[in-house]
Amino acid sequence: MRKVDLASRSTLQARRMGIDTYRENVVYMHAECEVCRSEGFESQARVFVSCGSAGIPATLNVITSDLLRQGEAGLSDVAWIALNASDGDELKVEHLPPPISMSHVRAKVYGRQLDLAEYKAIVNDVVAGRLSNIEIAAFLTACAVDRLSPNEVASLTEAMLGAGERLTWPSEVIADKHCIGGLPGNRTTPIVVAIVAACGGVIPKTSSRAITSPAGTADVMETLAPVNLNLDAMRRVVHAEGGCIAWGGSVALSPADDVLIRVERPLDLDSEGQLVASVLSKKAAAGATHVVIDMPVGPTAKVRTREAAASLRSLLEASAARMGLQLQVIETDGRAPVGRGIGPALEARDVLAVLHQRPDAPLDLRERAISLAGAVLELTGIAAEGAGSAVARQTLESGRALLKFERICEAQGGMRQPGLAAHTRTFVAQDHGLITTIDNRKLARAAKLAGAPRDATAGITLDVRLCDAVEPAQPLFTLHANSPGELAYAAEYVESQSGIVAINERVQIDETKGESP
Repeated sequence: MRKVDLASRSTLQARRMGIDTYRENVVYMHAECEVCRSEGFESQARVFVSCGSAGIPATLNVITSDLLRQGEAGLSDVAWIALNASDGDELKVEHLPPPISMSHVRAKVYGRQLDLAEYKAIVNDVVAGRLSNIEIAAFLTACAVDRLSPNEVASLTEAMLGAGERLTWPSEVIADKHCIGGLPGNRTTPIVVAIVAACGGVIPKTSSRAITSPAGTADVMETLAPVNLNLDAMRRVVHAEGGCIAWGGSVALSPADDVLIRVERPLDLDSEGQLVASVLSKKAAAGATHVVIDMPVGPTAKVRTREAAASLRSLLEASAARMGLQLQVIETDGRAPVGRGIGPALEARDVLAVLHQRPDAPLDLRERAISLAGAVLELTGIAAEGAGSAVARQTLESGRALLKFERICEAQGGMRQPGLAAHTRTFVAQDHGLITTIDNRKLARAAKLAGAPRDATAGITLDVRLCDAVEPAQPLFTLHANSPGELAYAAEYVESQSGIVAINERVQIDETKGESP
């Protein structure tokens, strides 16, 4: 009787599918594949895929067309890279044992408070890829709204901090600054870092890319200098200049947060506890000892009421105290965007205008950055209490902040100038009156539809501020896009919305000036 080579029948040939699944490892198998049938694999099953000495947990998708041949297993781009695979390599696909931490997730779903060990087990499984998106979504939902006690928030923060790299620095005082978000154009970080570093502070700033906004700080900075710094490069820049503005994802700080955010994004959940754990775990992981938090409060900001601000402040302060962080939360005006630009390159232009002290620099961005930089200088002891803003202002006006920013950009790989989009369309006032409200969320949505942040030059420039008096045909804001299609798509959204810019409590927006190259 002929012997059956079970080893050969349990392996499949690797094929790159060229499918971007973001950060989720996906393996594709044909429904009639012998391995798929004999193992009883079903679509969305969690499996373990190995290629040589490398192995990853993955989600299985089943193909019923001729996209795959018998004996092949397809891999998504992220899985292909993780396995360092080549076409034709032998892959082995096995069942993935159920993660032990799912018992803790189920306990949380049923309302039980978890301890530090249980949160560590969940976070470690998240980072290792042992939990599926569905299982992570269940965990996030169970933690949403106010379902985490203050002790649980602190435990989740500590668990997330312990699951990744933690940077250390020679200085005893390490500054950081973070904005809660929800306010388009609020790009104070590059200015604050330049001022604090110019005053002798150490501020190794790691920033995120956009999650649901038209631009993250890393996206804006990338139009001015490289931000994908590894740990050695980051240390070199900070050693030389006292500060940096790098993308946090390139140094694996609080990696669980990146996974949770990826799953949380389509759920559109608003979880105070998750936000606190996300912010503080990344600050502590970056080595910060003294942190200033900018908390914009307004009806269309992320934090909408004073009551919500007080609740979030309490959670932040309690968790920071448990971690040994010196924290100061500053509530700021979140009723309208800051600066003129919304979108990476347009916001970068505002930053440069402030640093260069140009006459047309947005005053609100300038004053907010000075105030926050002053708070950092006082919290870290660089400036005396009450003198921080004056020191920050003098540092900006003397040109020292600009020089420091240019040196940081050069140290990160070379300074460059942000570009401009090819097409624009301006929306103007239809009548005279006063600007009474500006909707942050709708402007951000329009900027994203125009292409931001994927297209760095896309977005919106805002021509009015709250309480401005306007006349008929006066520009209110301008869409920027690099293709006529994206411009038309964003304009269609603007035309369908009421309340983006309200004049005397009535919406008075009219498209006029068409498209210009």
